[in-house]
Amino acid sequence: MLGSSCSIPRPGRACSSYLVQYAGATIAADLGTGSFSNLLAHGSLSDLDAVIISHMHADHFLDVVPMRYALKYGNARRSRRVLLYLPPGGEDLLRRLTSAFHPESSADFMSEVFDIRAYDPQAALEVGEVVVRFAATRHYIATYAMRFEAGTKSLTYSADTAPEDAVTRLARGTNLFICEATLSSAAEVELPLGHSSARQAAEMAAAAGVERLLLTHYPLTLDAAAMAAEARERFGGSLQVADDGFSYTL
Repeated sequence: MLGSSCSIPRPGRACSSYLVQYAGATIAADLGTGSFSNLLAHGSLSDLDAVIISHMHADHFLDVVPMRYALKYGNARRSRRVLLYLPPGGEDLLRRLTSAFHPESSADFMSEVFDIRAYDPQAALEVGEVVVRFAATRHYIATYAMRFEAGTKSLTYSADTAPEDAVTRLARGTNLFICEATLSSAAEVELPLGHSSARQAAEMAAAAGVERLLLTHYPLTLDAAAMAAEARERFGGSLQVADDGFSYTL
């Protein structure tokens, strides 16, 4: 768990990022504000195969910029560029952002260290022996949940979403469901909805029949113990509230 905060980081914590490792493949799902330093604390850039971004909000992708500097000027020994998978339209937004502070070489500022590709949300993506599948979430911009499958194991990451049947279907039977829980229960009725509460995350987990639920993407204003208690009213499986540095073996 490289980052478990929402867009306003909890003190000493980073925004959304999750490191998935299996059979030699190392994948970062999102790389939100502050998460890159946590990635360096848990592994080497030389081992990173791919970064997959769920959507183009800063708290989910902005640390690809400091990663770019590390890949360019750091001591990572790599024979090829890091695969950077963005949602459709994401590359244009990223290039417009980087051109604002590096206009002389905006065309290759990212591409010299990243192999930038747009993933197809309707198709499976393979990184080594890991298969990644997507589902559109209910958020304020186009956003995609991800399911990582390898061998007989799987984990599903909700990205940012209000309760959404497509995300529930994607998570069906998964070993670990990493689900956002940004809202308080009092905010569940606010419109337009683009996030979930701990209770709503638990309801999706129960409907999907997941083995374990991990609540994430939450602000300082929410108490982790209270979140867990609220979620346990709707989900009877193993449940925990995420924190930076947590590690799970499936």
